Amino acid sequence: MRVSPGLSSFAADTARAGESLRPLLEFAKEKVGGEGAAAATEVRLMATAGLRLLEEGVREAILVSCRNALRASGFRFEDSWAKVIPGSDEGIYAWIAANYALGTLGGDPHKTIGIIELGGASAQLTFVSDEVLPLELSTNFTFGETTYTLYSNSFLNFGQNAAQDSYHQILKSRGGASRSNLENQYVDNGSGNYKKCRSSSMIMMQEGKEKCKYQQCHLGSNFVPELLGHFLATENFYFTSKFFGLDRSSSLSDFVVAGEQLCNKDLSTLRQKYLNHSDEDFSRYCFSSAYIVALLHDSLGVPLDDKRIEYSNQIGDTHIEWALGAFIANTKDRILGASGAAATQAPKHRPLLAVLGAFLACGVFLGLRWRKPKTKIIYDLEKGRYIMTRIS
Repeated sequence: MRVSPGLSSFAADTARAGESLRPLLEFAKEKVGGEGAAAATEVRLMATAGLRLLEEGVREAILVSCRNALRASGFRFEDSWAKVIPGSDEGIYAWIAANYALGTLGGDPHKTIGIIELGGASAQLTFVSDEVLPLELSTNFTFGETTYTLYSNSFLNFGQNAAQDSYHQILKSRGGASRSNLENQYVDNGSGNYKKCRSSSMIMMQEGKEKCKYQQCHLGSNFVPELLGHFLATENFYFTSKFFGLDRSSSLSDFVVAGEQLCNKDLSTLRQKYLNHSDEDFSRYCFSSAYIVALLHDSLGVPLDDKRIEYSNQIGDTHIEWALGAFIANTKDRILGASGAAATQAPKHRPLLAVLGAFLACGVFLGLRWRKPKTKIIYDLEKGRYIMTRIS
């Protein structure tokens, strides 16, 4: 379930933030079986980029309001369960969700899939790396008996909306926009130009590179190791590919061709071709097609003909949300522990852990349950431990 507006919209009236959770809590209570079940069900609130961008005092006031509402909700809740998570954690949770859905979680680290998200305010990149990583960018995640060394980084202001806003500011400073007397606001008066969008995006991505404290930096002052293995590109990567009708395994060359064709057409032609889209959509996807190539190819070095990246928001029938990964990360010890105990003793009552509140930049997602891939936990005689395996 999603509701809007998101928590960041209550910056001017923080006391109302908690009240905005009511529809989610009522929905959750109905799904878990009413008041009695709610008392044994944990509820957690995790805020992301929308709140990270607010001033600390405003951010904390919103969390206080939400904690008050959650404490009085009838669910099992502790104040420490409502917090703002760093973007790197958001990326790790998305990585967990993707590999859980793929069936690789708990297996060979080199067979896992990396994940790169292009959100509105930020971008996240998480994958298993063999390189020696800076401590602040390295996380060890253990699932079962396997420990993964993950590179995880969040690039604030590298999200599509933030980048396009910055690009518009550049246009205004260069005289690429005019003041409307009727609406008293700036209106872009330029035409689509794919090559300029791409080159300008590349310039924006290199800002701050002089502050690089590592051997090399690919995105401003940020260190990024070589991208190894296969990747799932989600959110605005997927939405852009979907707009252009590209395959999930399209190459960046396909984005170049599609972007050039869109950007070079006049508005009247686009309006006739895309009847269900607005002029704002044309501007957004002209920019994003160039921005994606500037990010993945020009900055991170992915070859234009490379097909290691899959553009999708789901694997099989499982929608990849970082909230799903957060749920797994917070319950994995109990899940795996319970599977082992089941082999030797009758199951004991455990509190329900079915509700996870995850607050996104522009809306709210409540992960009550997920459509679990067809998997089961079995005892592997050869390995001498419990493993998760897919059911064909």
